[in-house]
Amino acid sequence: MRKKIAALSKRKASVFQWRSHEPSRLETFSDAVFAFAITLIMVSLEVPRTFDELFEVFKGFFSFACCFGILFIIWNSQNIYFRRYGLNNAYVTFLNAMLLFVVLMYVYPLKFLFMALFSNGIYNDHGRLVNMITQQQQSTLMYVYHSGYAVIYILFLLMYLHAKKNAKEIKLSAVELFETDTFIMANVFNAALGIAGIVVVLLSPVEYKGSSGFIYMLIPFLYSILFAIRGKRARKRFGEIIEEPS
Repeated sequence: MRKKIAALSKRKASVFQWRSHEPSRLETFSDAVFAFAITLIMVSLEVPRTFDELFEVFKGFFSFACCFGILFIIWNSQNIYFRRYGLNNAYVTFLNAMLLFVVLMYVYPLKFLFMALFSNGIYNDHGRLVNMITQQQQSTLMYVYHSGYAVIYILFLLMYLHAKKNAKEIKLSAVELFETDTFIMANVFNAALGIAGIVVVLLSPVEYKGSSGFIYMLIPFLYSILFAIRGKRARKRFGEIIEEPS
């Protein structure tokens, strides 16, 4: 999968020279961890015996789709990083291990959050409606979610900063260095959103703490502004349009 995506990306983009073409043992291990994380999302689904249980399963499919999408974005971001920079030293290995650890710890809270969202916080337990979470517990759940989101993008930030630090060693061109700076900024924005979510939970009244997740609706706007500004500067500096964000 990584090899095929790398080949497709290489044909579409001319900014980055791919420095890693074959998945390393570290990436293969990472793939196994992400596959296991996706399995954890699906593992509790059973064959429905009643229509009510079937309806609950459909709710589970919606939450699975959201969780799968988020995990795929994280996996793809990691895949692109290794393809671009080909770094497999001890520091990157440590950061990657931390990333995988957070992803695994992040799976069940992520699944629970989306299941509660799509079911309006109510679970059908063999015909008996049960509240999945109380209003007071919502703040703890959102603290966990925001913290996990922030930590993931702080780790990506550190990985990109490390790539920039080793720019001469891996022979980054001026355009590649400019693009690296762009993604450093993108990771700063994402990490800041997670931290901002924690602050919103801390300062909001109890009844609004669960709504702090809507802060991530700012991502498309922030990305549009960031890449529009950076694209304009790139065209002015290099006289060409750099690749779209992956």
